[in-house]
Amino acid sequence: MNSSSDAVDIDQLISYLKNIESRISRIEKRLDLDEFSSDDKSGPPPIILQNISERADNLESQIGQFWFAKAGIAILSIGIIYLLTFPYANLPSSAPSIIGFFIACGLFILSRLWRNNLQYISQYLFGVGLLLLYFTTLRLRFFSEYPAVTNELLEIILLTLITIVHLYIAYKKQSVYLNSIGITLASVTALLSNNSYSIFIYLLMISILIVYLKLKYDWNGFYIYGITLVFLTQFLWFINNPVLGNKIELQALPYISVFSLLLYGIIFSFGNLFIPKDKSDSNEVIVSTIINCFWCYSFFLFITIAKYNNIFAVSHFIASILFLTLSISFWLKHECKYATFFYSILGYTALSVAIIAQFPKPDFFIWLCWQSVLVVSTAIWFRSKIIIVANFIMYLLIFFSHLVLADKIGIVTLSFGIVAIVSARILNSQKHRLDLKTEAMRLFYLGSAFFIFPYALYHIVPKDYVGISWTVVALIYYVISVILKNKKYRWMSLLTFLLTVLYILFVGTTNFEPVYRIISFIALGVILLGISILYSKVKSKLK
Repeated sequence: MNSSSDAVDIDQLISYLKNIESRISRIEKRLDLDEFSSDDKSGPPPIILQNISERADNLESQIGQFWFAKAGIAILSIGIIYLLTFPYANLPSSAPSIIGFFIACGLFILSRLWRNNLQYISQYLFGVGLLLLYFTTLRLRFFSEYPAVTNELLEIILLTLITIVHLYIAYKKQSVYLNSIGITLASVTALLSNNSYSIFIYLLMISILIVYLKLKYDWNGFYIYGITLVFLTQFLWFINNPVLGNKIELQALPYISVFSLLLYGIIFSFGNLFIPKDKSDSNEVIVSTIINCFWCYSFFLFITIAKYNNIFAVSHFIASILFLTLSISFWLKHECKYATFFYSILGYTALSVAIIAQFPKPDFFIWLCWQSVLVVSTAIWFRSKIIIVANFIMYLLIFFSHLVLADKIGIVTLSFGIVAIVSARILNSQKHRLDLKTEAMRLFYLGSAFFIFPYALYHIVPKDYVGISWTVVALIYYVISVILKNKKYRWMSLLTFLLTVLYILFVGTTNFEPVYRIISFIALGVILLGISILYSKVKSKLK
């Protein structure tokens, strides 16, 4: 009985397995997977292994064809340079340069012959040939005890002509690499000229060329490299041109040379100012703007601190005007958030430096805190919450710096409270027209005023009059709330009254003179009762 039942179960299982096998076969046919059937003993092809093998072959080809070409040409160039700088005692002084010119011509010929079959190597040989042509011309005067060309002006003219030819060829070929080498050679030529005015002309032309190529071909990497190159070249000249082996020290240069840094910064800003509007807030614009701002103002600040203390304030005031003008230009043309932010912050910074340099302590704190109002006003125009937040942070830093550095807390401290109230009013009056959500910033400014006024008055007025002065401040808040119909000032009034009550109760009962104690308590009590009656009448009218 059991054996027949087991036989039936086995038959059913076999039938079920056959059914599954037939379904799998139909699925394989539908998906064209017949080659992966059970009859195929070879199994699926090793796709991953093939990919790894192909990548290995590609890497091998890259190394053999391109990397070795670059390495070989670089090593060949270094060898040729060693060959040209080798001292040839028994040969004329012009011999190494003649050899170099022949080698350069040979590289140009090879580049021409291989331009179709070995295009990649041909391009590099052509670039090395141009570079070797410059170095060979340089060898006519330098790297030898007895130069072939003794006239410095003639050498600079020859190097300039070679550089111009290089840049012209690079422009015709539209090669970012050749142009990068070209502006580098131009900067080297500028330093070799060893003259303030010629260096200024060279770098001015290089800056204009960099901006032109950036706008024409959108070469952002070349643009960033060019900005760095120009400022570093000018800085090398400021530190006595160590390229010629001079001792590193700051030179006493004409004052006009300091403003060349600002001029380069303005020229480079045009590379982002005249781009299409849809690219005005791209990452490339942000990076290049930061680099331009950093190099320009950091070098300008360093040089003016080191050498031009007598006109330091005027210099930075002019710089602030230029940078703020750039920020306005970027906003009017593109409404560009980030470039506007960076140039405006740089302008405000230069203005702060000029104020600190011009006015003695603690007078400059007044000007710095009132500068905050200017920053808020322009930030609203730029619709920049970043500037507003940054300005508030700077406002607090200036205030705390005043507390630390000032000899005593005087009338100047009240300016910080007034500036906070004015800034809050400016933000409130412009919030709807400019669609700025500045509620939090207004509260921060009002909160600052709430603490600053009592703190300043505590140190300014005699202790017997502190409570009365705080009461006057509270009354002023209340009047402002009535005029502006703004409940924030009513809260500030109530809190200031509360602070006054606490002060008189805990300090007035022990430290005040009897007469001032009586006056303080009676005056504060009458005012508080009057305010209570006023609130009662307002509440009854509302009912």
